Amino acid sequence: MTNTWRVGIDSGGTFTDVCLYNTANGDLVVWKTPSTPDDPSCGITQALDEGLAQGGSPGHDVSFLAHGTTVGTNALIQHHGVSTGLITTQGFGDLLEIGRQKRPNLYDLQADKPQLLVPRALRIEVPERCRHDGSIEIPLDEGAVRAAASRLREAGVKAVAICFLYGFLNPAHERRAAEIASEELPNVFVCTSHEVAPEFREFERLSTTVVNAYLGPVMEKYINRLIARLDERRLAVRPFLTQSNGGVTGLAGAARLPVRTLLSGPSTGVVAAQAIGQAMGINNLITFDMGGTSTDVALLTDGQCSLVGDAVVDGYPIKAPMLDIHAVGAGGGSIAHIDRGGMLKVGPASAGAVPGPACYGHGNAEPTVTDANVVLGTLNPDHMLGGRMALRRDLAEAAIGRLAGNLGMDPMLTADGIIAIATATMAKAVRVISVQRGHDPRDYALIAFGGAGPLHAARLARELGMTRVIIPPTPGTLCALGLLMTDLRTDFSLTDVQTLEDQALPRIAKRISVLLDQATDWFEREAVASASRRIRHSIDMRHVGQNYELSVPLPDGPIDRATIRKLRDGFAAAHLQRYGFASADTPIELVTFRTEAIGTGGKAAVTPHPETDTASSDAIVGSRRIWFADPGDFVPCAVYARGRLLAGHRFEGPAIVEQDDTTIVVPRGMRAWVEPYLNLIMEES
Repeated sequence: MTNTWRVGIDSGGTFTDVCLYNTANGDLVVWKTPSTPDDPSCGITQALDEGLAQGGSPGHDVSFLAHGTTVGTNALIQHHGVSTGLITTQGFGDLLEIGRQKRPNLYDLQADKPQLLVPRALRIEVPERCRHDGSIEIPLDEGAVRAAASRLREAGVKAVAICFLYGFLNPAHERRAAEIASEELPNVFVCTSHEVAPEFREFERLSTTVVNAYLGPVMEKYINRLIARLDERRLAVRPFLTQSNGGVTGLAGAARLPVRTLLSGPSTGVVAAQAIGQAMGINNLITFDMGGTSTDVALLTDGQCSLVGDAVVDGYPIKAPMLDIHAVGAGGGSIAHIDRGGMLKVGPASAGAVPGPACYGHGNAEPTVTDANVVLGTLNPDHMLGGRMALRRDLAEAAIGRLAGNLGMDPMLTADGIIAIATATMAKAVRVISVQRGHDPRDYALIAFGGAGPLHAARLARELGMTRVIIPPTPGTLCALGLLMTDLRTDFSLTDVQTLEDQALPRIAKRISVLLDQATDWFEREAVASASRRIRHSIDMRHVGQNYELSVPLPDGPIDRATIRKLRDGFAAAHLQRYGFASADTPIELVTFRTEAIGTGGKAAVTPHPETDTASSDAIVGSRRIWFADPGDFVPCAVYARGRLLAGHRFEGPAIVEQDDTTIVVPRGMRAWVEPYLNLIMEES
C-alpha cells in the first residue's frame, strides 16, 4: 500500500530536524541530522532523504511539505544581507539613523547602536508629501525618483526600500515610485512600506521595510536553491515555509516578505505545545525550547499564545505579526568564558554546528554548556543521536579543566556553575514573558523541548518555583512536528486612529471590509477551499494619551452598538491584566485593525494510549554516575530508554531518560510518570 506522508523540517543552527506523519496509519518518524550553515537547503534535503529512508517511502509519497528556517534571522544577525538603497520623503533621510532617540541600555556608556543597513549615501530623499489624513499636499516628483534609482543603480545596490510619510494611509506615491524603480532597476528587489508594514509609527515602519529589502535577495536565493534540490527529488507537492505567526505560507509569499520569517523556527514549537496542552487538558503553559544556539520561551494562557505586532530583532525594530516569543543566547553550544571582571559568563557566543562543542571533536577547545553536561554525566559521555554521533569526554574535561584552572575552582564545581548560569539566564527570559506581564509562573506548567530543553527543564522549573514539567514524546524535533500541526496562515493590518464610540461604527465596518477583501484575495492565490477558510479580526486599542496598544478580539456577528460595548469590556479586561488597573472614564482609541486569514488542513494529531500493566523497571537499560551539587558528588542513577516507557509507568529520581533526540534529567526529589498521550510528567515528590 502506498503511504501518504506529511513532512515537517526545522532547520536550526546546530541540527536540522525532520518529522514524518503517515496519514494512512498514524505512524510518526523523527530524525535529526547536523545542519549545513553554508547552504541550509542542503541540510534540509539531506534530512528529507534520511527521514524518508527511515519511513521506507519514496519522495513521490509526500502529500505535504513545510519547513522552518533561520536563513533570514542569521542573515540579519550576522549582517550578511545585500547592499540596500532607500528612497524616502524629502527631509526624512536620517530617520533610519535618528530612530526614537532611545538608549536601549540607559547606564551603559559604551553601548553600540545596531549597524546601519543603509548607509547615508544610499538614502535618497525625493519631493512628495502625504498628510496625516491621507490627502496629498505635495505631488510625487517622478523625475527625482528616476534620478534616485539611477544613483542607486550606479552604486550597485541589490535591493531598494521605498517608505514615504503616511504611505500606509495613501499608498499611491509608493506604488508609483516602485513602478519607476522596477523600470530603472529591473533585476533589483524592490519593496514598499505599505506592502510590508501598513501601520503607523514611521520609524518602525521604515526599519521593517529596510530589513525586508535587506533580506529579500538572500531569501530568494535560498528558496531558488531549495526548489531546485526538491525538483531533483520529483516531489509532487509545493513546499511551504513557516512564518513568525506560527502559520505556514507559500514560498512566493515568503520570498516577497522575508521579514515575516524571522521567528520561523521557534514558532511551530509553540504550535505543537499548544496542541499537546489542549489534548491533556492543560491550557496554562510556559514553553521552553532550548537548542544548540539559543533558548526561546513563550506564555500560553487559556491555551493561546499572544500574537504581537512588533518586536526588536538584534536591535532592529520590526512591525510584523509574530507569536510573543522571547529569545536569549543560551543553548547547548553557548560558550563559557571569563569576563573582564574575572567572573564566569555563559554565552551569548555559541560554538554552533561547526565546529560545535569541544566534545564533538571538531577542533573547538572552548568549553560549552554541552561540555559541562558531558563532564557532569547528565549527557551520555560516549555518544548522542542514538549512537550515530560519537562524543569525546576527554576533550570536554580538558576544556572545562582549563577554564576551572583560570578561575581557581574545582572542575566539577565549574561545570555545575556553567549550568547554573545558563539556568539563571533562561529563568530571566521566562520572567520577562510572565512576571513582568502580570502572570505568576507557578500557576503554569513548563513544557520543555528542543534538543537541550529536557536536559535542563527540572532545574529551570525549580529556579522558578514551578512544580510540573511536561516532556513531549519527541521533544528534540517538536518544532518539526509543529509544522504538521499548524495551518496555512497570513495576517493583514491597517492603521486608522479613531475614538471608540457609536459614531465610529461605519469606519470600523469599512476597515474590516478592506481587510476581508485582502484576505479573500490571499485565499484565492493560495487555492484554499471555501470550507477550509477561517477569519479572525482584532483591534489594537489604547486609552487616549497612551503610547502603547493592547490587542482586543473583535466579537463575532454584526458590527453594531453591542460591538462597541464588547470592545470596551475586552479592552478593560486586557488593561487590567497588563497594568493592574482599568479606567472607566478615560476615552479609548482604536488604532490598528488586524485580520488573520487561516486555511485549515489535515493536520497531525496526538492520540491516547491505554495504561500498561508492565513494570517501569522494564525500561531500564543501564546506569550512570551523575554529579549533583547536592551532595557534591557522583550519584548512581538508573538510565531509562524513552521508547520503552509506556502510559502508566512511574519512577522516582534521580534518574536519566535517554532517547535519540534528547536526554531527560529527573533529579532527586522529583517523581516521573507517563500519561496517556505518552508525555513524561515530572512533579515534585
